[in-house]
Amino acid sequence: MKSSRSLKNKSLPAEHMILTLYVKPGSRQEKIEWLDKDTAKVWVRAVAEKGKANEAVIELISKELSIPKTSIELIRGGTAKIKQLKITNKNSPI
Repeated sequence: MKSSRSLKNKSLPAEHMILTLYVKPGSRQEKIEWLDKDTAKVWVRAVAEKGKANEAVIELISKELSIPKTSIELIRGGTAKIKQLKITNKNSPI
């Protein structure tokens, strides 16, 4: 098992980045284990029904990266355990 790393100190690219997440809903704890700069395993307490787990994932990523939830968009995997999020840099001059 790889050690957890944080992207908090990483700067976002000029426009956006894509994160690939392996999500484990219904977990006892909420945590993120970064596998590399844009891939992570994410454990959330919320169950996978009616988008609750997706909302929890976005909330957790928002806190981890210290960015607003409005900068995060679920672009793939709405009903799957493997998800892709688009992180938009709202401060970009583009």
